[in-house]
Amino acid sequence: MQEIAEAKSLTLADVAIRLTGRTLLAVSATILPGEVLTIMGPSGSGKSTLLAFAGGFLDPAFEVSGRILVGAEDLTQVPANRRHAGILFQDPMLFPHLSVGGNIAFAIPPAVKGHKARRALAEAALEEVGLGGFFDRDPETLSGGQKARVALQRLLVSAPRFLLLDEPFSKLDAALRQQTRELVFSKAKAAGLPTILVTHDSADAQAAGGRVIEVGSEEEA
Repeated sequence: MQEIAEAKSLTLADVAIRLTGRTLLAVSATILPGEVLTIMGPSGSGKSTLLAFAGGFLDPAFEVSGRILVGAEDLTQVPANRRHAGILFQDPMLFPHLSVGGNIAFAIPPAVKGHKARRALAEAALEEVGLGGFFDRDPETLSGGQKARVALQRLLVSAPRFLLLDEPFSKLDAALRQQTRELVFSKAKAAGLPTILVTHDSADAQAAGGRVIEVGSEEEA
């Protein structure tokens, strides 16, 4: 997993996103290693679109200006597969044809050679979140909270440079939601990863503990 010493800040430099001539949002911010920036607003306010821009997979129907940088490196024109963004969505999106451990091993960088070494790393990642011994389990046998933990560890073993969180807690029940929030934010901080969270839930923003930028309005949703 990524070491804190490797972490760099993430900067959204004068980013503006438009659709059919209407500006959805305009954001400028620098997110320090281990910091969470929350973008909060209703559906249709451009929150997920901002993550798509940061991740490098923005639909060409949108117009965008501004830049995204990691440290001093400009990623604006860098393909998505070379940005090393770690992304969590509302659904865990585990691969059904792979075991629980296989899902995590899939994300381990190619620099880790050999089946034994890759399995050991995946097993250690599962152990970290209370899922020791789950390597050979079918993902469909897991609870919602367990799937969320596997998705998080799969993301972290991929050695991301920054995290993009697209309402990843919204489909969990109240108790699991708080537990998963704490896990995700503590892991991001420990790894020194700058993080952007988009949500419409003020409890998510409070748990994140960082700056909040509000976009859109209920009338615009």
